[in-house]
Amino acid sequence: MTKKLTLFILLIATSFSFGQSGVTSNQLQLNAITTSMPFLSINPDSRSGALGDAGTALNATASSIYWNTAATAFSKKGGEIGISYVPWLRQLTNDIHLSYLSGYKRIRERHAVSGALRYFSLGEITFTDNSGQVLRNDKPSEFELAAGYAFKLTDRFSIGINGKFAYSNLTGGLPIPGSETKAGVAGMTDVSVLYSNPDIILGGKNGTLNLGATINNVGNKVSYSSRSSSDFLPTSLKLGAAYTTEIDKHNSLTTSIDLQKLLVPTPPLTSSSINYADIPAGTIVGKSNDVGVIAGMIQSFYDAPGTPVRDAKNKLVYNSDGSIQVENNSKLIEELKEINIGGGLEYNYMNLLAVRGGYFFESQSKGGRQFFTLGVGLKYNVIGFDISYLAAVSRNNPLANTVRFSIRFDLGSN
Repeated sequence: MTKKLTLFILLIATSFSFGQSGVTSNQLQLNAITTSMPFLSINPDSRSGALGDAGTALNATASSIYWNTAATAFSKKGGEIGISYVPWLRQLTNDIHLSYLSGYKRIRERHAVSGALRYFSLGEITFTDNSGQVLRNDKPSEFELAAGYAFKLTDRFSIGINGKFAYSNLTGGLPIPGSETKAGVAGMTDVSVLYSNPDIILGGKNGTLNLGATINNVGNKVSYSSRSSSDFLPTSLKLGAAYTTEIDKHNSLTTSIDLQKLLVPTPPLTSSSINYADIPAGTIVGKSNDVGVIAGMIQSFYDAPGTPVRDAKNKLVYNSDGSIQVENNSKLIEELKEINIGGGLEYNYMNLLAVRGGYFFESQSKGGRQFFTLGVGLKYNVIGFDISYLAAVSRNNPLANTVRFSIRFDLGSN
C-alpha cells in the first residue's frame, strides 16, 4: 500500500481518537475504540452541537432522525425540513465537510415518518507510490440514506425505528500490493424510545421532562479490501434526559444531558499494543474482538482489559495459571471510561431567540475529546437559523473551532 494511502486511511479510521491534551503514551494506557465509517457518528445538528452533543431527549426537530426518531411522534408541529453544513477537521485541512438534509412529517395524532441524506466529502487526495510518483488524484466520499417511522404507544411513550444504507468509497478502487480495494457497504437499523411528561412542577414552575434511549447503527461489519479483516460499525447506546422549565409565558430554560457508549468490543492488549511490547506473542490481556456483531455488542459491556500489574523492575506479573495479572477494579474503571458525557443549557425567548452552551467529556485514554460548545438560534416566521461553535480544551485537538450551520423550515400544523 502506498504511504499516503496508508496515512489517509489511518486518519479516517481514527477520526474519533483525538486530543490527548499533552499526555504521552508512556504516561497513559491508550486503548481507544476505532470503527469503520466513523462519519456516521458525526453530529450534523447545530442545536445539539451547541449543547455538548446532547440531543437524545430533546423535543423533535428536523435532525431527530439522527438523535431519536421517537421524539417526532410528540411534535406539536406538522413537520420540519432542515439543511445542515459542517466544515470538518479545519485544524488539519480546509476541504473536508459534512452536508445533511433531513426532515419529518407527522401523520394524524400518533404517527410520524422521517428521512435523511448524509454526504461526507473527504476533499481531494493525491495517491502516490512508495517512490513518490503520483498515481492519481481522487475525491473520496461517503453517504448515508435513512428512513424512519415513529409511533406514539401512549400519551407519554413513543417508539421509533430507522432503516439505513451507507456507502463509503475511500480509495476509488486503487489496488494495493496483493489485493484490490473496494467501497464499504452497510445496512443498518436504529431503535429509539422516548418518555415525555409535560405535567412536571418544580419550584412552582411548570415543566416537561423527556427521557430517551437509542441504539444506533446496528449492522454488518465493513471491509475495504479482499484481504483485510472486517471492522465494526460505530454501533452505540445513548441515554438522555432533558427538562424544560417555563420561567414565564415568554421565557423557558432547557437542561439536557446524554450518556453515550460504543457497543463495539474493546481491543485487547497484545504484544503490538502501545507500551506492551513485552507481552509474549500470542498472549492477550482482555478478550478477542474477533467476534460477530451481536456478540460484540454484548461483549462491549465487560471486555475492557484493565491495567496489567508490574513489579518493581517494571516487569509484568503473572498469575499461577500463566495469565497476566491485572490491577484490582481496573477493568471496571476502564469500562466506565468508555462512557462519554455531554450536556448543556438552552435559554429560549418566545421561540424566537435561543442561546445555548454545553460541554462534552471523553476519557483521554479513549480518545480525549473534551470541548466546550456555544450557539444561538433565531426564528422568523417559518424559518429557523442555528449556529454552533466548538472550543476544544486542548490546543492540538483537530476538532477545535468546528462550526455547524443549520436552517430549518416549518411544515405547519396538522
